[in-house]
Amino acid sequence: MSVPDIREAIKKELPILIREDPEILALVLDLAKQRFADRAQTESQFDLLLRELQEDRQEQKRRWDEQQGLWDEQQGRWDEQQSRWDEQQSRWDEQQSRWDKQQSRWDDQQSRWEEHKREFDRVHEEIMAIAEKHEHNMGAIGARWGIQTEESFRNGLAAILEKSFGVDVVNVAEYDEEGDVFGRPDQVELDVIVKNGTLILCEIKSSIDKAGMYIFERKARFYEKRHHRKADRLLVISPMVDSRARRVAEKLGIEVYSHSRDVESRPSNL
Repeated sequence: MSVPDIREAIKKELPILIREDPEILALVLDLAKQRFADRAQTESQFDLLLRELQEDRQEQKRRWDEQQGLWDEQQGRWDEQQSRWDEQQSRWDEQQSRWDKQQSRWDDQQSRWEEHKREFDRVHEEIMAIAEKHEHNMGAIGARWGIQTEESFRNGLAAILEKSFGVDVVNVAEYDEEGDVFGRPDQVELDVIVKNGTLILCEIKSSIDKAGMYIFERKARFYEKRHHRKADRLLVISPMVDSRARRVAEKLGIEVYSHSRDVESRPSNL
């Protein structure tokens, strides 16, 4: 009998033998244990696996619940923070609304200020134009008045000196070709008083400053050079004499008469 025939016979008869012969059943079970766990062992391992799965599930659930608690706590903090942010945002919105209203008021006020400034500038320009015109007119009047006053005073002084004291008063107008007085050729006017050989050179001005005093001194030197004669006295007569002009006059030896007391305080050589 061949091996394949034996295998077929075993397959066919073994189930019957197992049911009928307990020893054969025990033999088969013993052979099966070498490769497969028995029912009790299998159930024990299965129960162990179930317990492990259950414990793992419980641990996982515990961790999940713990994590969920942390998430809920964090969510509560976020909700609280969000509430604060919403409250702060509401305050910011309210403040922004106030700022917008204030800005609108400032813009309106600025517009009014600009309008008032334009009106002020316009009125100021008109006033300045009128003032400039009046100043120009007053300057012209003042200049004419000064010239006329000087001329009137000169004429009056000449009349008094000539008629009452026999003094010759001459208004000299000579041309300075070399420009010694003004730095360029120009007409030079000077009042000359002469009596008994005494020569007095006089400058009659409505007002005189430091530069005017130096010019008078150059006029006197121009006259002396032109006529080859030294002046005995140099006089400046003016109601308005600058303090710096007085110091120049003292340095140059020029007599200054600005008030009646000045005339009385100096002896007359006429």
